Amino acid sequence: MTAQVELVGVEKWFGEAQVIKGVDLAVQPGEFCVFVGPSGCGKSTLLRMIAGLEETSRGQILVEGRDATAEPPSRRGLAMVFQSYALYPHLSVRENVGFPLRAAGLPKEEIARRVDEAARALRLEELLDRRPKDLSGGQRQRVAIGRSIVREPVAFLFDEPLSNLDAALRVEMRYEIAKLHRQLGTAMIYVTHDQIEAMTLADRIVVLEAGRIAQVGTPRELYANPRSLFVAQFIGSPKMNVLPAGAAPDLPAPAGATTLGVRPEHLRLVARGDGPLAGEVDLVEYLGADTFVIVDCGAAGRITARVPGEVDLAPGAAVSLDAPRSALHAFDAAGLAVSGPG
Repeated sequence: MTAQVELVGVEKWFGEAQVIKGVDLAVQPGEFCVFVGPSGCGKSTLLRMIAGLEETSRGQILVEGRDATAEPPSRRGLAMVFQSYALYPHLSVRENVGFPLRAAGLPKEEIARRVDEAARALRLEELLDRRPKDLSGGQRQRVAIGRSIVREPVAFLFDEPLSNLDAALRVEMRYEIAKLHRQLGTAMIYVTHDQIEAMTLADRIVVLEAGRIAQVGTPRELYANPRSLFVAQFIGSPKMNVLPAGAAPDLPAPAGATTLGVRPEHLRLVARGDGPLAGEVDLVEYLGADTFVIVDCGAAGRITARVPGEVDLAPGAAVSLDAPRSALHAFDAAGLAVSGPG
C-alpha cells in the first residue's frame, strides 16, 4: 500500500541551527496521525514542511508516492487548517467555504455542490449566509475546516486548530473532528501540544523531541510501553511519577535501572506501613470523579496518586502507597526503558 504522505530522511536547517533532524515517517491512507511534543520540538515546522510552507533542507516528501519536495503548496493536493481561522470577514460562510474553488475556476454548479456537502458534514447549513463576526469560535473553526473539505484533498493538515477555543468547545470540536475523519476516510495529520487531544483522536501518535522522533505508536502502545522516560512522562495526565530506583527498596528494579516510574492511576492508598512508599499527604485535589492525592515520600520525592471518588484525607496525614509490580516502568541513566528481572 502506497503511503498517503511519506517523509524520507527529512531535515530542516535555519542557518546553522538544525531543527528537524532526519525524520522518517509514513502516514497510511485514511490514518489519523498526531504530532505531539513540547514547545520547540519541531512539530509545527514539520507540518509546514509537509504543506510546502517551509522549504525542506534535505530528504524527500512524497505524496501518494510522488516526490513533492520541490512542489509549491498548491500542487501537493493537501489542505491545511490553521490555528487562526483566516476567514475573510467581508464574505459569507458560503463564500468563505467556496473561495478556494472559485479561485481555481471551477463551475458554479460544482462549487455549490461541494459547499453544500461540506455544510451538511459540518452542520453549517443554517449559517451559510452569516458573516464570520456573527459566529462563535467553534463555528468559525468548522467553516475553516469546510473550506479545506471542498478541495477534496489527498490529506488534511491541522496546526493546533483547537488552541484558541475554551475547554468546553475543545471537547466538542474533538468529537466533530473525529466524526468527520470517520465520514471522509481521508488521512489527517494533526499537530497539538495537548496530549489528551492526541490520545483521543489518533490512530498513531508521533512524539517529537528536539527535532527527532522519540517514538511512534498507537495511544495504547505509548501509554503502556514508553521507550523512554521522555515519552513516559509526556503521555498520560497527570504525568508519570518518577523516583530513584533505590529510594524504595521494596520496589524491584531491573539490572541497569536508575529510575522507576509509576502512573498516578496505578497507585493505591493503603495504611501506613502496608505499602513500599510511605509519606505524609501534602495536598488533596478533589475533581469529582477522581481525587489527586500528592504525598511527600521523602527520598522518593512528591508522588501523585489518582484515586476514584472522594477520600477522607487532610494534609499531614500519614499514608503509604502501593502499586502492582506489573505497573512499574524502569529506565536507565540515559532515560531509555529497560526490562528484565531486578
